[in-house]
Amino acid sequence: SWGSQAFFNHPSGRSYAAAAEARAVLENELEGIRAAGTWKAERIITSKQGPQINVDGSRSSILNFCANNYLGLSSHPEVVQAGIDALKLYGAGLSSVRFICGTQDIHKHLENKLAEFHQREDCILYASCFDANAGLFEVLLGPDDAVLSDELNHASIIDGIRLCRAKRMRYKHMDLSDLEKQLKESQSSRMRLIVTDGVFSMDGDVAPLTGICDLAEQYGAMVFIDECHATGFLGPRGRGTDELLGVMDRVHIVNSTLGKALGGAAGGYTVGPKPLIDLLRQRSRPYLFSNSLPPPVVGCATRAVELLLASSEIAQSMTAKTMRFRNRMTQAGFTIAGSAHPICPVMLGDARLASLMADDMLKLGVYVIGFSYPVVPKGKARIRVQISAAHTDEDIDHCVDAFIQTGRKHGVVS
Repeated sequence: SWGSQAFFNHPSGRSYAAAAEARAVLENELEGIRAAGTWKAERIITSKQGPQINVDGSRSSILNFCANNYLGLSSHPEVVQAGIDALKLYGAGLSSVRFICGTQDIHKHLENKLAEFHQREDCILYASCFDANAGLFEVLLGPDDAVLSDELNHASIIDGIRLCRAKRMRYKHMDLSDLEKQLKESQSSRMRLIVTDGVFSMDGDVAPLTGICDLAEQYGAMVFIDECHATGFLGPRGRGTDELLGVMDRVHIVNSTLGKALGGAAGGYTVGPKPLIDLLRQRSRPYLFSNSLPPPVVGCATRAVELLLASSEIAQSMTAKTMRFRNRMTQAGFTIAGSAHPICPVMLGDARLASLMADDMLKLGVYVIGFSYPVVPKGKARIRVQISAAHTDEDIDHCVDAFIQTGRKHGVVS
């Protein structure tokens, strides 16, 4: 065997030493996450998604209050059957990107349905809304342009903006005065795009789109919104934040997801002016270099959109369920962020407390997750509860009762 010095002087030995050093760095980083109480464990679900699920290690079914399954369509029988039918007719996947041999008629049909749903000219599908956000700004904006982004926009928006060469400006969260200041400072730019989440996922607060559109028109800017936490259930017909606030004809570009209210499988998309969509098909890197959405996913999403185009009944059921939870929790002494959105953040502050309370809630038959830094700012840890149209009033009351019992145990409420 080699002596230790001879081994580490050998090329393979130096490579081993580098790998060992990297492992030590990684382990140290992981230990820091554990020590801070921000470790994100993955619980194992052994059933389909729904208001009641089976979790590995639990003897009975668990109420799920942390899914993005806002309309309960993830396991809706018609949505599931549409996926099965598409699998049988069109196969498991395309083994190709769209422009080579990866576009089926069902992809074009879904794009048409989504454009119709949002009342926009055209639509382009992506593997996820993260990809849609990663693929938009680099194509649309150049070095002579400016992008004005809310400081609390989703990570995918932030990453997408980093890829573009436009002047990057950030305005204070939902602060129209600061946005106007940024618009005044960027008036020499060729094009300006105001970028905001329609609904901010960690707090459940709704962007002031009316004021944003007023400023955009005053200063000659365009408006983009990410509607992942609004599509399907906000607004009278579930079209989203722009419908809720009456500005559908004033918002120019919408990105959203198929992975939440619209069946919950996967996929994202951009809807907007046809020339933009055509250009994205030519130049958007996540679109050009990612496989097409699998036919079963397309089938499920298409049926979900068709159900919403046919009726707004499911979307309209959300308001009463949301307010039932918010009102009962507030009366019990909890602080709930946001307003009337089904994202209901139970604010706790301390990361370890949020994690411990979530574990105790599971013991009481309720699945929720604690969120802490870096997902939310330090000192703003919370348990994010999400209401679904599939939850019954009894489900909601059980969840509130579990919160009260757990909150008393940890001294959060009296």
